[in-house]
Amino acid sequence: MSTTTIRIDDDLKARVATAAERAGTTPHAFIIDAIAQTVEQAELEEEFHRIGDQRWTKLLQSGKTVPWDEAKSYLEAKSKGEQAGKPTARRLKPA
Repeated sequence: MSTTTIRIDDDLKARVATAAERAGTTPHAFIIDAIAQTVEQAELEEEFHRIGDQRWTKLLQSGKTVPWDEAKSYLEAKSKGEQAGKPTARRLKPA
C-alpha cells in the first residue's frame, strides 16, 4: 500500500471529521471510501458512455431502430409486470 498526501482547506477537513464521526468511522476511512465511490462512479459512467457509443455506431451502420412510442409502451408494460412483446428494430422512413 502506498501513501498519498492531499492538501485540503481547514473548513473541508472539519466537515470531513464531522461527517466521519456521524458515520462512525475515522476521517481517513471516510476519505478512502469517498475516493473509492467517486472512482466507481467514474468507471460506471465511462462504461455507460462506451455502451451508448457502441449502440449509436450500430444504429448508424444498420439504420435500424425502435420508434420511441413502441419502446415507451414496452417499458411501461414491463414496469407494471405485464406481458409485452419486445418491439422489433427496423429501418425507419424519413420524416
